[in-house]
Amino acid sequence: MTAKPVPAPELVAIGASAGGVDALLTLLDGLLPPMRASIAIVLHLAERHPNRLVEVFSMRAGVPVAEAQPHGPVRPGHIYVAPAGYHLLVEADRSFSLSCEPPVLFSRPSIDVLFESCADSLGSRVLGMLLTGANEDGACGLARIAGHGGTTAVQDPHDASYPTMPTAALRLVQPDYVLPLAGLRQLLHTAIR
Repeated sequence: MTAKPVPAPELVAIGASAGGVDALLTLLDGLLPPMRASIAIVLHLAERHPNRLVEVFSMRAGVPVAEAQPHGPVRPGHIYVAPAGYHLLVEADRSFSLSCEPPVLFSRPSIDVLFESCADSLGSRVLGMLLTGANEDGACGLARIAGHGGTTAVQDPHDASYPTMPTAALRLVQPDYVLPLAGLRQLLHTAIR
């Protein structure tokens, strides 16, 4: 694997499923301003349960965390979380949109939908990170990011609580980085500065 230099993305798109809350808490722990990039997160959630991710992630990250809003701007230095029951997309004008289109791989929000929209709207200015998970959502989207010149990173399946998701990505794309969670945390903290 030939790794690119540490990227300088406009936006970091992160996807996770089973085991993802703990993985994301590790990644976001200690994030402090200044942060010139934005972070958008899709975590598979049950629609019927209250979404407490903003509250949980706010306790670890020292930057603003909010649920993404339709037509809301993507602001540098902020972390945005997809609301339960909606696909999250990033538009060319650097705003969010939400969709009630059918689930992708049984998931809404879908990681593929976020990653594909980021690839189409931001091209090489996106870093896609795919973490632990028990289905194959995110693999096709990560391949789209790679195809548009963006940077791709996958959690090492041996390090993931649920290796299905990172393993699926590795079958489709040769990512720029395959790292354990500690390495992904260092990559994220370096890339957003």
